[in-house]
Amino acid sequence: MATPAIQFLARHRLPFEIVSYEHLEKGAAFAAQATGFALARTVKTLVATAVPKGNLLVLVPGDRQLDLKRLARALAAKRASMADPAAAERLTGYHVGGISPFGVRQPLPVVMERALLEFEKVLVNAGRRGVMLKMSPLDIRAGLNAMVAEVSE
Repeated sequence: MATPAIQFLARHRLPFEIVSYEHLEKGAAFAAQATGFALARTVKTLVATAVPKGNLLVLVPGDRQLDLKRLARALAAKRASMADPAAAERLTGYHVGGISPFGVRQPLPVVMERALLEFEKVLVNAGRRGVMLKMSPLDIRAGLNAMVAEVSE
């Protein structure tokens, strides 16, 4: 069950706990319900494109939506858009619904919603549908060298 994300975390000695659940549908809401974790503490890993910056990962709480205008402003980009599912899978090496910010096929910059830092622990995808990682958001930020910004509403 060692996904590239779990291998990445082990290699970088970042602490995590594996939380598994029966994956019946995609989305943070289902993952939160299935694990008993608050939706606000269940992280969505999104793949976006900023012009002219390129592709990136964005981590937002499950109870919020990514604001593409805020993301573009935070990056000093002209505009930002969501990557289509096929591009997201090609860039990360993971299936949509199981995309982890760790161990991605192509290293991508990461932007993390500031609100996630309010929590002691959050759940983030482990790289396979039905497998999450319980981690400190501070460790996530450090392990990914993530930029922190207010990019959701």
